[in-house]
Amino acid sequence: MNELVVALGWVGIYSPMAIGAIGSSIGCALAGAAACGAMLETEGGYGRFIGLTALPSSFVIYGIVVMFTLNREVTPENAGALFGIGFFAGLAFLYAGIYQGRSCADAINAAKEKPEIFGLSIAPAAIIEGFAVFAFVFALVVSAGIPAAGGS
Repeated sequence: MNELVVALGWVGIYSPMAIGAIGSSIGCALAGAAACGAMLETEGGYGRFIGLTALPSSFVIYGIVVMFTLNREVTPENAGALFGIGFFAGLAFLYAGIYQGRSCADAINAAKEKPEIFGLSIAPAAIIEGFAVFAFVFALVVSAGIPAAGGS
């Protein structure tokens, strides 16, 4: 039983990076598809479309930082905390990446029709980023209280 508990602790350590990478990949792909379509339909302003496709990539970076923060020897005593913080932070990054990608795709589609609203159209994507930052900071702060091996 202890082996399963320890294995879950290791899953928790690497989950923020791995799950965050999935969310970033999906989000960038969603925004990228919209950018490709917009570039076919417009005569310029391609840089701003491409810039928005990269916005969801931040979630894998947050995941890497949380992973390094959680990285320590896994014991039955700290495995639950490592799993809970890492896995659920990873889920937050996954959903934020996907929905930010959708939001960026919508912003691209809106801006191709009405370029003057480009700045306003990215506000929802920024709000989603803020929620991911909340999860990121929460994971960093809470991880400081996880005991190292031997309870020290």
